[in-house]
Amino acid sequence: MFDVGFSELIVIGIVALVVIGPERLPKVARTAGLLLGRMQRYVNDVKADISREIQLDELKKMQADMQDSARNFERSVASEMQSVEQTVTATAQAVVQDVGARSETALAADAPASPVPKS
Repeated sequence: MFDVGFSELIVIGIVALVVIGPERLPKVARTAGLLLGRMQRYVNDVKADISREIQLDELKKMQADMQDSARNFERSVASEMQSVEQTVTATAQAVVQDVGARSETALAADAPASPVPKS
């Protein structure tokens, strides 16, 4: 994050030793370390929260896409079912009419054409 080299850290340490003094320097360094650790944990927590929100948003988009796909599939299946039902109904009606016509023809063939008078 920060581009701080080893020589720069030595200069900061020497300045801190002169300004703060050798007695308080360990306590200040410990406090600075604790604050730096807290800041890193906070930054990591924020990154994790952002990552979770992004994943949640992606999952919501994927869920919406899947629901749209399911609706489209359901519509296509319903359309095909309706088409099959119409075909079956038309075929059944044709078969019933054909059977009716054949039975009428068979009845007409079995019946005598004209009664023969007995003498």
